[in-house]
Amino acid sequence: MIAVRFADKKKNTEQDSDWNQMRNISRAQIRGEKNVEKFVINGGHPLKGEILVSGAKNSAVAILPAALLLDVPCMIENVPDISDVKICLKVLKGLGAEVKALGNDTYWISCRNVTDYYVPYKEAKKMRASYYFLGALLGRCHNARAAMPGGCPLGARPIDQHLKAFEILGAKQLIEDQQSDIVELHADRLHGGRISMDVVSVGATMNAILAAVKAPGITIIENAAKEPHIVDLANFLNYMGAHIKGAGTDVIKIQGVEKLMGNAGEGSQDVAYRYAVVPDQIEAGTFMIAAAATRGDVLIKGVIPKHLEAISAKLRDCGVTVEELDDEEAVRVCASADSKLTATNIKTEPYPGYPTDMQPQMATFLTIAEGESSIIENVWEDRFRYVNELRKMGAEIDITQNGAIVRGGSGLSGASVNACDLRAGAAMIIAGLMADGCTEITEIQHIERGYADIAAKLRGIGADMKKV
Repeated sequence: MIAVRFADKKKNTEQDSDWNQMRNISRAQIRGEKNVEKFVINGGHPLKGEILVSGAKNSAVAILPAALLLDVPCMIENVPDISDVKICLKVLKGLGAEVKALGNDTYWISCRNVTDYYVPYKEAKKMRASYYFLGALLGRCHNARAAMPGGCPLGARPIDQHLKAFEILGAKQLIEDQQSDIVELHADRLHGGRISMDVVSVGATMNAILAAVKAPGITIIENAAKEPHIVDLANFLNYMGAHIKGAGTDVIKIQGVEKLMGNAGEGSQDVAYRYAVVPDQIEAGTFMIAAAATRGDVLIKGVIPKHLEAISAKLRDCGVTVEELDDEEAVRVCASADSKLTATNIKTEPYPGYPTDMQPQMATFLTIAEGESSIIENVWEDRFRYVNELRKMGAEIDITQNGAIVRGGSGLSGASVNACDLRAGAAMIIAGLMADGCTEITEIQHIERGYADIAAKLRGIGADMKKV
């Protein structure tokens, strides 16, 4: 009888709790309040153990649009579970592609019935990589229309180098209004050409590849970007039958092909070719710095150590132990509690230089490195908005004309901070992990654009972190 009464009481309590929650939600709706998700981190716990890196965001958001160029279905593996990928898949479906999820990180995609070339405006404004649909649709349909890219507020996102490449390949811009944020392109026919980039641009290089891969003739891209995700895109297309040489160097040569069918013949239209996205060097680098910042010992698995050399070198400059394990596709990062961490200088550059996407994370780590570190940012003019958030936690950072000065050696204290953009959000997570006390991070939708289930991953190596 006692047990029954206890069960009934528990049930009533749960019902009351559910009712109160519904009532509070209703009151919030009346007041016009929104549900706000945030990360809550209790810092001061050294990260220890093993962590697995997801597929590269910057590869996936180009390879998924590249599926539009294929004449057979494909299966793309190691796709990260992030919001940018979900937007890409939604755009593909909206254009008429068949998309099936096969497990957590694999998708079967067939674009044989795609005839539409309008990228939905709402989706395009949510992500920077929406412009890859321009090159892919131009290569497929000789027409493309999309809004100017959205994504993180890091400054102007000019696509003049993209448009220059498209024009050389035979496309014309149909909307000449400079105030319009819509780009519409048409080509009676595409053809090869010599494209010399005025500046090194990852996006323009990848878009030129997408548009040129089925254009008759030879296309040469000079002053091309060399990032690993450019090589990954080229490898995917080559696997499907493209002829691309030189990806990863500053000169890429493309022999246009009529069809992209892998090794399938005309009678093998239902064959699906598998391709796995490379590991994410930026996620790996974020975990490396998080391990060092918390004075932990972490084995970061599923990586290509060569892609991380610039990050590894700077951590070693600061006194962190970094061990590259090529045979195991892993790196081990260790900073003991009594090891001395010292300042260093950072200058962001195109690959293989230090990546701009790792600059906020490194700046956060440098707040505990003894001495004065300088950071020069050569890629994004508005990359330092995170500095005001770190100052709330006690960081001593001064903004300079083209960078920042970090005065290290002191600790950080927990505070309520904002994820200004994707990589700034990663920096706030590292700050929360290394700080004394509790840190709350809002605007986490920016973080979820590029990091798959990051709270769970970090909890697996000792972080006291949750999403609420």
